[in-house]
Amino acid sequence: MAETTGRASAAQAVYAVTKELILSGELSAGTLISEGEIAERVQVSRTPVREAFLRLESEELLALHPKRGAVVVPVPAGEAADVLELRQALEQAAAERIARHGLTAESEEHLRGLIGRQRELARAGDVDGFAAADERFHRGIVEASGNRLAARFYATLGDRQRRMSISALSPRPQRLGVLAGEHESLLAHLVAGAPAAFGQALRAHLTATHGSAVPPGDT
Repeated sequence: MAETTGRASAAQAVYAVTKELILSGELSAGTLISEGEIAERVQVSRTPVREAFLRLESEELLALHPKRGAVVVPVPAGEAADVLELRQALEQAAAERIARHGLTAESEEHLRGLIGRQRELARAGDVDGFAAADERFHRGIVEASGNRLAARFYATLGDRQRRMSISALSPRPQRLGVLAGEHESLLAHLVAGAPAAFGQALRAHLTATHGSAVPPGDT
């Protein structure tokens, strides 16, 4: 039992490390990695690495190639559009619900704190840290609506959202400060109870970052 638990723990450690390398962009799309390379990095045997790779393959982050290793899978263009369409729909619905019930002081303080943190990360040029804070901010909007099912579903987009943001922002880190300012505007629309203005600002915000991947809409 102890051996099984230890192997599961090692596999979880390998999974966490490898996934972070992929999401942060340190292992870019198309990169070939071997079991031995990761085993040496995490200081484990190859067995837990193999288990972790299978798990990452099921999440469509790796494509396994027998006797060669694994290749980091890029975010398909169609999937990026799907993610952005869902984000627009969920955040717009959240803004409409917040307009009906109001934004609590606690939620407003939480969102403002995240924007403050983003400004710090923007000054430091920390794209990875900013992408994580960006995901928390947008997820925080949905959570602030009080719709737990929507918040739970939105959270499942987190890994893809972060990876897309890092890919879009790494070539232009100067945009980080602009994004924090756009988040200030989004929050102002929530506080004012103006969901239509929020929806328009959100679409412009996503389009400026992700370009043509954003599906057309009427907001």
